[in-house]
This record gives sequence, C-alpha cells and structure tokens, in this order.
Amino acid sequence: MDDFRTLRQLIVGWLLLFVALIPMNAQNGNVLGQVIRLPKSKGNIYQLLGLVTERSGYLFIYDSKIIDNEQTTSIKGGDYTIQEAIYAITGNKNLAIRAIENHLLLYMPESLSAPKSVSVTPDSIQTYFSIEGSLQDQYTHEPIAFGSVGIGEAAIGTITNQNGEFRLKLPDSLRLSKVRFSHIGYLPQEIDGRELIDKHTVLSLEPKVISIQEVIVRLTNPKRLLQEMLDERRSNYSQHPIYLTTFYREGVERKKGLVGLTEAVFKVYKASYHSNALADQVKLLKMRRISNEQEKDTLITKMKSGIYSCLVLDLMKQLPEFLDPSPDSPYTYAHTDITVVDDRLANVISFEQRKSINEPLYRGQIYIDMENNALLRVDFEVNPQYIEQAAGMFVERKSRNLRITPQKVAYTVSYKQWNGTYYINHIRGDLHFKIKKRRQLFNTNILHTWFEMVTCKIDTANVNRFSRIESLPTRTVFSDTHFNYDEGFWGDFNVILPEDKLNEAISRITSKIEETNY
Repeated sequence: MDDFRTLRQLIVGWLLLFVALIPMNAQNGNVLGQVIRLPKSKGNIYQLLGLVTERSGYLFIYDSKIIDNEQTTSIKGGDYTIQEAIYAITGNKNLAIRAIENHLLLYMPESLSAPKSVSVTPDSIQTYFSIEGSLQDQYTHEPIAFGSVGIGEAAIGTITNQNGEFRLKLPDSLRLSKVRFSHIGYLPQEIDGRELIDKHTVLSLEPKVISIQEVIVRLTNPKRLLQEMLDERRSNYSQHPIYLTTFYREGVERKKGLVGLTEAVFKVYKASYHSNALADQVKLLKMRRISNEQEKDTLITKMKSGIYSCLVLDLMKQLPEFLDPSPDSPYTYAHTDITVVDDRLANVISFEQRKSINEPLYRGQIYIDMENNALLRVDFEVNPQYIEQAAGMFVERKSRNLRITPQKVAYTVSYKQWNGTYYINHIRGDLHFKIKKRRQLFNTNILHTWFEMVTCKIDTANVNRFSRIESLPTRTVFSDTHFNYDEGFWGDFNVILPEDKLNEAISRITSKIEETNY
C-alpha cells in the first residue's frame, strides 16, 4: 500500500505535552500544623512520604541529593502534624519546608538562595540556568517516560527520558517563569523555575480520572471525528514557515549491547502545513557519535534516512492512509476512550486493517482534541500478524547469507500547542529485528534500531530557507556524517538525557566519542 511504503523507513516517538505547579501564598504554619494519622509503617523514604501525600493531599518536591529515596526507615503509628511526619520519615529536622499550592518543597535553608538579578543591555551576554529531576506517578511511583517539561510562553522545552529523568536549560530572563510538566492521562502542573534551580527535583504527577459529569455521553462516529480533524487542519496548524530547534538521536543495539549512538542538534526549516515534508530542510548545529570499537569486526548495522523519517512522520503534512476516513479506506475505526491531554479532554480512536486485507498495514490509536478537533498524538505499529512480510520494506541492503526478519515496528507522533497553533513536538521510532545466518541452526542476533526527535524551541520570526550548502542531506546514513572533534559540546542546547541502561552501555564499551560544532 502507498501508505506503508511512504512510512516504511520510519521509527517512532511519543507525545510531548506540558504540566503545572504554581506558588501560592498559604502560610506554612497552617499547612505544616495540619494533623494526619499514619499507620505503623516500614519502607523507603519515598514510600512513606507517599503515605503523607495520601492523607494530606500534598505532593513533595525535593532534591534527591539531600533526601535519599531508597533509604529504609520506619515510623510509629499515630497522629502527626505534617511537619512532624516529614521529620520522622526523613530523620532530618534541619529541613526547611515551603508550601507551594498543593506541593511541599523540602530543602536545606542554605541551598535555596535568592534569585539573581540580571541586568539586560544590548551588549549583555546571555546566561543560562538549569533545572533537572524526574517525573513519577503519584500512586505507583513508576517513572513517567516522555513527559513534557517546558515554558509555554517562550516555546522552550524538552521531554523526560524512559527513566522519567529530565534536564532543561533556560535563559536567565526566564527565572521567574513557570515551568510546566505534563503527560497524557495526568493532571498538568506548574512551578516557578527559581524553586527548582540547583537541585535534582522529584515530582509526582496525579493521574486524571475522567468523571461522567465532565463529558456529554453520546454516540461518537470515529470517521466523523477524523473528518472534522482534517477539516480543521488549516486553523489548527501553521500556515507559515517556522524554525524548530530540535534534538535528534538514533541508535543501534544488539543482544550484546550498544553498537552505536549518534546525537545531534538541528535547526529545522518547517514549511507551512499545506506543503509536504519534501519542502522541509535540516541544518546541523552540533552532533556527537559514540561507537563500540569491539563491534567493528562483527555484523555491521547502520540506520539510513532516520532524519527523513522524522520529517515525513509529521502526519499533518504527510497524511497517511489511516487518517483518511473515506469509504474505501482499508481500515476500520472505533471510538475506544476519552482521556486528558494537557488538561484538555481528548477522544481516542483505535484503528486496524480490515480482516479481508492480508498484507502488512498499521494498527494504533489516534488522539483528537475534543474541543478544537486538533490531532494531538498517534501511536501506531505494523500489524504483528503480518510483520514478517515487511522485511523488504525496512531493510535496504544485506548480505546474501543473512536472513533478517522484523519482529516489531512501532511509531509515535505528537503535537503541542503554542499561541493557539499546534506544532510537531516529539517523534520516536523503534525497529526490532531477528538476524540469522543461513545454514546455521543457532547463533541468532536480536537487533534494535531506533530514533527520536524532540522540538526544544519554536521561532516564527524572520524565517527563510537554508542555502544548499547549509542544508543537510536527510536520506543518507547520518552516523557517517564527517565532522571535527569539539571538546565543548552541548553547551546551552536542550537534549534528552540518556537512560540509565544507555549510560551503562556507553560506560561498559570501549567507545570512540566524536563531537562537532557547526
């Protein structure tokens, strides 16, 4: 199918949204003097602070360098003020506690300094500050992967990695701005950026349960929702070219570990949404390559067209067949859920190929804003029933004595709103293969290739196309791009933090790390 061939080299992503924590003027004494009853309990500090949250309604913000989440502790059953409970659980009566709306900020008094004053003159040098931490589910304590972290008013942000960890670098002029945290299915929250500086903050987000009172119960035609989404493309998405500053990474992993990782910062010229993806351009700003020297004499695997895939995965510009609700569509649709995306209700439409079609197409979920009909996110994968038939669509060249069989191919695309317009936000793709040498009964290799790109900044002023020299080829093997080593690397660019597993893999291998600055 044309739909499948258009997207055949894609590899997937996830939704970037935003969340909230807002300072309030409640007196600490009133909050900290509130009495709660706690049962006799033993566990780690994180678990016992969770008991305080359950009984008081207050979430905690603290630097994990000051409070060790995994430290084992115990408390006696009885009545406690919130302050007494915190001191009993942490074992540290020197902690200062500040109420910030429905959060309690725990810190050492000397660690929370007054915000620096910044004089802004035409000749002043832009300075930056960093905030970092992790997002976790309030009830399960599981990390929240691909959560959105950013400042909406400035169109600057990043996402959490698969461990829920984040780091966001912001210009000093935004110290007093509110940093917003969010993820699909959770209540968004905001907090002043200055409260998060110089600490590793652990934030808990509350899952959003949709009550029946919040929605009008009615029969919903999923094809009608798709058509309304398409009808609103012009009003919901940019009709003018824009610049996106993005962070991109692609990797190749095998059963034995990491083979190679390439990371980069791009400036993307994004043509208007009535143009197709071929009109977009990519300019390389920085890149880094990490390669496993021990893998050089074994199976060589390279990813091609990962950047191009990120461009054509902008589904509002490059409409796939599963977004076309025409009568002869090869897909069936069902309205399967209502969820919350950045404090807004969204319809969830599930789709799959018709039973009569016996070739590899897609199945997945489409998220559409209930109020303005904007496409917010799509999660989709090649139908597992026919995945093995798709090998030729994902493998460009291979040795004749190798048999390569796809096991799972999945994609995610998300958009976020800024000033009333939606922009591509986060893309991630994952391809899983089984590789076996012909005429060998054993010795099967498991291969995982992946890429993702996140929008870190949006610019709408003075947007012009790049020259041919500046524009980066997008259909080549990006990891083979030539560059010069640069010891000062990411600087003030925002990136996705590497996951624990990836960090461990990098530290274990004999690696060659190369960096460049354009």
